[in-house]
Amino acid sequence: MQSVLKDYKYQSLESYLLDMIDSGRFNVGDKLPSLRGIAQKMGVSLATVTHAYMELEKKGIIEARPRSGYYVRQKAVFLPIPDSPMHDVQMGKLSRTQLIQTVLGIVGEKDMLPFGCICADNSLLPHKALARIMNSVLRTCGQDVMGYESIQGNQLLRNQIGWRMQEYDCQVTGNDVLVTFGAMEALYIALRTTTRPGDNVVIQSPTYFCFLQLLENLGLRAIEVASSPTHGVSPRDLDRAFSRFDIAACILAPNFNNPDGALIPDDAKQEIVELCDSYKIPLIEDDVSGDLYCDLDRRPRPLKSYDTTGNVIHCSSFSKTISPGFRLGYMIPGKKLDKALDIKATTNVSCSTPTQLTLGTYLKEGLYERHLRKLRTAVRSQRAMMQQLLPKYFPEGTRATQPKGGCVLWVELPKQVDGTKLFFDVKKHRISIAPGAIFSTSESFTNFIRLSCVGFWNEEMRAGLETIGRLACEQVESGK
Repeated sequence: MQSVLKDYKYQSLESYLLDMIDSGRFNVGDKLPSLRGIAQKMGVSLATVTHAYMELEKKGIIEARPRSGYYVRQKAVFLPIPDSPMHDVQMGKLSRTQLIQTVLGIVGEKDMLPFGCICADNSLLPHKALARIMNSVLRTCGQDVMGYESIQGNQLLRNQIGWRMQEYDCQVTGNDVLVTFGAMEALYIALRTTTRPGDNVVIQSPTYFCFLQLLENLGLRAIEVASSPTHGVSPRDLDRAFSRFDIAACILAPNFNNPDGALIPDDAKQEIVELCDSYKIPLIEDDVSGDLYCDLDRRPRPLKSYDTTGNVIHCSSFSKTISPGFRLGYMIPGKKLDKALDIKATTNVSCSTPTQLTLGTYLKEGLYERHLRKLRTAVRSQRAMMQQLLPKYFPEGTRATQPKGGCVLWVELPKQVDGTKLFFDVKKHRISIAPGAIFSTSESFTNFIRLSCVGFWNEEMRAGLETIGRLACEQVESGK
């Protein structure tokens, strides 16, 4: 058998295991040999076997069961990917406030099945490590921790963020970082520094519904550019929007856009940055999902990594990965730093000192990457399970995205299904989803819903997904 592997690389072992599964040596539900057992049998290192098993797990071919081992999974039959139903560029009217508030009102309800909230399950968050560090901070810093932090943010935390950004090829330091109350405050400040009421702002469509609400509250007009689930926003379509309208700013989520999970290719990212530069249009980047890559070998590059002029305003947070309750985000305003500091100072002065010190220490101790690996595995596992069950439970003609990261699935239902009605129907069963209508100013996504992957799966979650599908099927039947 050792001759099968020749160079002993994990790809060879992966191919060997695939052949064994395809030939029927291992069938659906069979347990695979242990990591150590196959390493000894095949004459390879434990690291090689682990890598091969992880790659097979990413592809949904095998699954890890806690304290049991790896098993062959039933081959998944994925639904087709949704098309983008809207035109390439259009101006929309902002008016989704009441529905958005209803959707957001469910976020804090603990007894709702969380298919509508993008937030990792509490069991996956590093509460023990954060509690240990917080206790140490309160003991060692004494009265100092009770005072105001600097407007720009705690230096330790900013330095840690700066070093992480350098790993993503961004030419920044901690002195370029401004700490905020989550990514939403970062986006608020970014828009305040670049726009005035009545200005036009380009957004991708579909887009995160809170962006639309923020634009409305600031008196701004949305110019929507179509986003494809497979490649995001096209530089060509952005160029058309910039040519047709007087644009004050552009907001994009290049890495796993919420809700369609789109990942803009690297060459298109660079072209977009250069395009915004040429039109002198500030480019605001939402990168909250960048760390949640699941089916890629490395983290996707942010738009900021292509910025050479300070025109890109990078916004992100730790709410989706470490602790939503800490409410800690950050921005790299580039050449708008001074103005951003002015707005921050007159909005809420500064962010909480204890939480900034705690998070800065957590990053300094090197705990974040280990935590991210665990979180990404959990999210990927739940997403794969949902993708397997959607064809079984949902009506014929349903489509769903196949994102390589992020925490959501964007589901297109048959035309007879009203996503908003489905939202209220499943709410009666204590299940939350997000209706597609709130992700655009147009009527292009009324038969869409967004389903979140919070990183855990049990019988209650399975039954909840079945209920969503059943209620959607009932709408189809009644609409015939």
